[in-house]
Amino acid sequence: MYMIESGNVAAATGVQLARTQVIAAYPITPQTPLTEKLSEFVESGVLDAQYIPVESEHSAMAVCIAASTAGARAFTATSANGLLYMHEQLHWAVGARLPLVMCVANRGVGAPWTVWNDQQDSMSQRDVGWIQLYANDHQQIIDTTIKAFRLAQTVSIPVMVCYDGYLLSHTYMPFDKPDQEKVDAFLPPFTPRHFLDPEDPGNFNTVTLPDIRPGVDGTIEPGYMEIRHNLHQELREAIEVYQEIDREYQEQFGRGGTPLVEEYRCDDADYVAVCIGSLSYQFRDVIDLMREKGAKVGVMGIQMYRPFPDQAIVAALADRKGVIVFEKALSYGNQGPLYGDIKSALYSCEKKPALSNYILGLGGREIKTSQLIDALTEACAGQAAEDAPRWIGLKL
Repeated sequence: MYMIESGNVAAATGVQLARTQVIAAYPITPQTPLTEKLSEFVESGVLDAQYIPVESEHSAMAVCIAASTAGARAFTATSANGLLYMHEQLHWAVGARLPLVMCVANRGVGAPWTVWNDQQDSMSQRDVGWIQLYANDHQQIIDTTIKAFRLAQTVSIPVMVCYDGYLLSHTYMPFDKPDQEKVDAFLPPFTPRHFLDPEDPGNFNTVTLPDIRPGVDGTIEPGYMEIRHNLHQELREAIEVYQEIDREYQEQFGRGGTPLVEEYRCDDADYVAVCIGSLSYQFRDVIDLMREKGAKVGVMGIQMYRPFPDQAIVAALADRKGVIVFEKALSYGNQGPLYGDIKSALYSCEKKPALSNYILGLGGREIKTSQLIDALTEACAGQAAEDAPRWIGLKL
């Protein structure tokens, strides 16, 4: 069934189709319409779930942690400073290996206050251990949300589904709503291996000693360091797991095929622009215009950012003449975070492309097609191959 709705409604519809059991949320622009729609679903009976309003984003994540620990499929959503306010609980959720899903409608963070789009919020949380998936349009928002629940409960690691505030959250686009019976077949009920049960009491996430030690039954249990090692290893394994989940989704629903990166006109491209989110689709017009002038350029959107798909990055970019990374985030005092990750992935390649980094769109600054053409033309001419980031649209 095709719908024409906002990106927030696309996300809410995915959460509803996933038969989520507990939703805890606190309003924050531009995420608010997503959780409002979910409250409507619950109130009308379309979704059989507990909707729990809370006094803060920190509490929203705490409720989801408790619900998931008790064996329920739980969800929340946020943006910007709300995500930052959850920071402590984000670490707890992943350390407890809870299969939560959270949508993040990307927005700049304060101070100074801004309600407009960039990706500084989710990028600032890239090292907490959550899986991060990014959607480029409304169809990807609903599909990725459904796949995120499957991924989270398969690997027991929480997942963020990120999409651009306003550019996607509030715009209206057509998208296909999957059939509920097919979603049920794709996404089985959440049946945790361990959960709080009054009939079988136990302790969860108690103080862990530095070293390994025998448990109550004599079995040697991991210490804190082993627990962190296991999380890292299973995050890396989640790359292959998500690829298999995407293949199954594509077989059942006819969509997918680009779980890690999504390329456009890259087959014969000498130069590839790399970015995250809706910008990768905006770039398609730029690529088409430059192709008409004979430039062999393409664009690649990163769809799984954490764990970082380094092997896919190397396969896609190692033999290019140049890679130009455009991003709406900054690792202050260093460079763009995506640029740093791509540079690291390509470091050991025998043949490496020239690399360039552009920062743009912070705090919702307009990104003009002409600016993208100028920057890409400059980089392709070898005039931007330096480690320091260049800025697009900066007015000093």
